[in-house]
Amino acid sequence: MPAYVLLVTSFKSGSEIGVTGQWNLPQRWTTASWVKAWDALGPSFVRTFQLAVPVALISSFIGAANGFVLSRWRFPGADAVFTLILFGMFIPYQAVMIPLREIVTTIGVPPGIPTLTLVHVIYGIPICTLIFRNYYATTVPEEIIEAGRVDGAGLLRTFAWIILPVSMPGFVVTVIWQFTSAWNDYLFAIFLSNTRNGPITIALNALAGAQSPDYAASMAGALITSLPTLFVYVVLGRWFIGGLMAGSVKS
Repeated sequence: MPAYVLLVTSFKSGSEIGVTGQWNLPQRWTTASWVKAWDALGPSFVRTFQLAVPVALISSFIGAANGFVLSRWRFPGADAVFTLILFGMFIPYQAVMIPLREIVTTIGVPPGIPTLTLVHVIYGIPICTLIFRNYYATTVPEEIIEAGRVDGAGLLRTFAWIILPVSMPGFVVTVIWQFTSAWNDYLFAIFLSNTRNGPITIALNALAGAQSPDYAASMAGALITSLPTLFVYVVLGRWFIGGLMAGSVKS
């Protein structure tokens, strides 16, 4: 029902918007609010794709590499390394925001999307590592790795030519998770970027938080902001649950 109100209000003119008529269909359908919202959000919409896509792919690939090593290569201290990586999942964003800003400034990372990409990739490594480690440890048969070893494949070649081709369920989960996390993030965005170089959540907040808010444009902007994540779930959702359950039990 809130989604219905969001949708119908975005097509109303200003005179029709009010509490008493919020459930009514527009008397005159107009796309003026959508045009206004897109004019305000368009540049940041493109920037957010430049953020979310690399974050999803890079952190997923690093997580896959970590998960493979930690599940199949029992080097001394492997459990301690895995524990330290997972520790990153439990550090609240708010606790590290100020030192994090100092660090990215000190090392000279360009503000805006490059900084946010680096931060989201690093924060995504723990969850991606956990997902892939469980997947490789319980789903990928040891026999195919042994077969590759017999054929002379080393660790990197085994990962590239044997493990990655059977890792699609894990990648579906981590890509959806990381894409939506980066796309919807507001806390990192407000600390590490601004309306000129930041993602769409910053621009949406500026659109909705004006002194005289245009409710129709704000609701159209909210719908525009949510469309990419909705599309990702619609396209990849059929594999999402399967990927989450892969590796949950041993056969």
